[in-house]
Amino acid sequence: MNPIPRFHFAHLPTPIEELPRLSAALGGPRILVKRDDQTGLAFGGNKTRKLEFLVAEAQEQGARMMISAGAIQSNHCRQTAAAAARFGMECTLVLTGEMPPRPTANILLDQLFGAHIVNVLDRKDRDRILQETFDQAAAEGKKPYLVPYGGSSSTGALGYAFAMEELLMQLTGRTPSSRRTRSSETVDWIVFGTSSGGTHAGLVLGQRVFGFKGKVLGISIDESVEWLQKNVSALASSASERLGKRIEFAPADVAANADYCRAGYGVLTEAEREAVHMFASLEGLLLDPVYTGRAAAGLIDLIRKGFFKKDETVLFWHTGGQPALFAEKYASIVE
Repeated sequence: MNPIPRFHFAHLPTPIEELPRLSAALGGPRILVKRDDQTGLAFGGNKTRKLEFLVAEAQEQGARMMISAGAIQSNHCRQTAAAAARFGMECTLVLTGEMPPRPTANILLDQLFGAHIVNVLDRKDRDRILQETFDQAAAEGKKPYLVPYGGSSSTGALGYAFAMEELLMQLTGRTPSSRRTRSSETVDWIVFGTSSGGTHAGLVLGQRVFGFKGKVLGISIDESVEWLQKNVSALASSASERLGKRIEFAPADVAANADYCRAGYGVLTEAEREAVHMFASLEGLLLDPVYTGRAAAGLIDLIRKGFFKKDETVLFWHTGGQPALFAEKYASIVE
């Protein structure tokens, strides 16, 4: 396997925990959770794994600034700003949507980490303004590094290829952890939220490279199945070249479900509200209203429909995002 620049700052391995009360309430399969909300950087989350590779690449290229984009309450941007602060780099974030009257949740954290925020009201203008922001910083000699939306590049996807290796080591008892579920474990399904595709591509790549025998199912947050299959397979193929010989993934190699994103990105529905309440009241586990809330809503509905066999084990990969719970936009989640 090729040597790949990486900074090790995430709190790894993240624990695997069992959710027996949730499983009992749903009358469904055995449910485990992989706690990537505990990766450590700025309240944790899945982007920390990607940033271990992205920051290393940026510094290898001599970059002094990180620039990225996302929605107003972007978890990715929060972790990018924190990583930039930790490694002494400037950070500019291009955030889409209406700014709240006062900084809350991820916006508050972005500002604490010293990020400069460029606000874009219309998402269709985001990519253009992001490029203009990058070009201006480059012209001023700031040596910016463009972190792709969601950290979803062939470099960022490596975070979740190696996360799959970590999971398999935990399941076979080869990684010391007092919180693993048992010394040897079989997982039939991995379920998680997917959007920009980097986490999804990494898991698909890791599944092939490290030999995971179960199924990997992404619950779409905002994209169609066709978009995810096309883009995730292409990204996984590209990322494989970083490890060694290229592996060609086809769209059919990517499993995705887009039945739960019709309301639109970041729109809180009764399904997300129920999922957040169930995980909190039954397991003392917090989800966020956008990503893990929607993915968990999909998981709950699929269990109720009998999609999983009752004797199977399903691992819900918790990708973090809880600071968004404190955004004024989602205050109705407790109503």
